[in-house]
Amino acid sequence: MQKDRIKILNCPIDTFTMQETIDKIDKSIQEKKQLQHVVVNVAKLVYMQKDKELYNSVVESDIINPDGQAVVWASKFLRQPLPERVSGIDVMQNLVELAFKKKYKIFFFGAKEEVVKSVVDKYTSLYNQDIIAGYRNGYFGKNEEENIAKEIGQSGADILFVAISSPTKEIFLNKYKDIISIPFIMGVGGSFDVVSGKVKRAPLWMQRYGLEWFYRFLQEPRRMWKRYLYTNSVFLYLVFKEKYFVNFY
Repeated sequence: MQKDRIKILNCPIDTFTMQETIDKIDKSIQEKKQLQHVVVNVAKLVYMQKDKELYNSVVESDIINPDGQAVVWASKFLRQPLPERVSGIDVMQNLVELAFKKKYKIFFFGAKEEVVKSVVDKYTSLYNQDIIAGYRNGYFGKNEEENIAKEIGQSGADILFVAISSPTKEIFLNKYKDIISIPFIMGVGGSFDVVSGKVKRAPLWMQRYGLEWFYRFLQEPRRMWKRYLYTNSVFLYLVFKEKYFVNFY
């Protein structure tokens, strides 16, 4: 375990601030050394307890940030406090701006065709075409995975964002990172939907109070209620269990 990492539910998490995370990513891009990044939230930490392939894909990443405010609160409750939340979408937004400033190129992979194209069009309008190495939607068969990885690797990208749901994106990145072979690779979940405007992000006050999940639930209650009821309940149980009954370390 690195000295700048803690563990929650047997998952290592880095104690980096947002700026420290961006600086480390920038350095890896400059040095052309591949860095795999992942964020963990309540749902992912719960699913990792039973999904070994997802667990391995997460813990083998180079940087693991806390995506949800509840993870930060849990770290304080367990007396190994994380400095702040470092959400995946905010990392992505910061890196797009960094790419413009430092002339890096980005490949956008995932979501529906109209969504990923909207993301590319938006960033092209905000910055310029030069930051775009390529893009592809997230609908494909197993037999296409390796060719997609090769396409990304040959795109000239410095940064790859993968907007596919868990555990597919984590497993894809971990399995094909050697073929992709670009400096920075990162799963960004539903971030393309937010950037494109398809899904609204919670107001800042809800983000600060750890209610982003609830805002997401309000937008799609039929699809999201089971997930949040299950994962939130199990997470609370496991954190209390770790605090009072189990020593994972």
